Amino acid sequence: MTAKRRINPVYRALHRPLTVLGVERKLFFFAMCMGAATFNMLSSLLGGILMFALLYFTARWATNTDPQILRFLLSATKFKTQYDPMKFSPIVIRRVSNA
Repeated sequence: MTAKRRINPVYRALHRPLTVLGVERKLFFFAMCMGAATFNMLSSLLGGILMFALLYFTARWATNTDPQILRFLLSATKFKTQYDPMKFSPIVIRRVSNA
């Protein structure tokens, strides 16, 4: 008896990240707040716009690279150092033949 393979349709709209102007929502909000803070601290509209633009394009690059990158960065401090790839030490494997 062979089991019939079940196929479930997956709709693309369900797996798209929620973005604002192509940037993940939290990163967009951060860029907006930092642009507003720069505007308030420096009393310079140009400075606020430049800060927002810099952070916006950085966030857009990060969202295009991986939409979940913010979650990875925030949870990275919780992992133990044994999973750190920079602290990798190779394991020597010795093969023994049964001959």
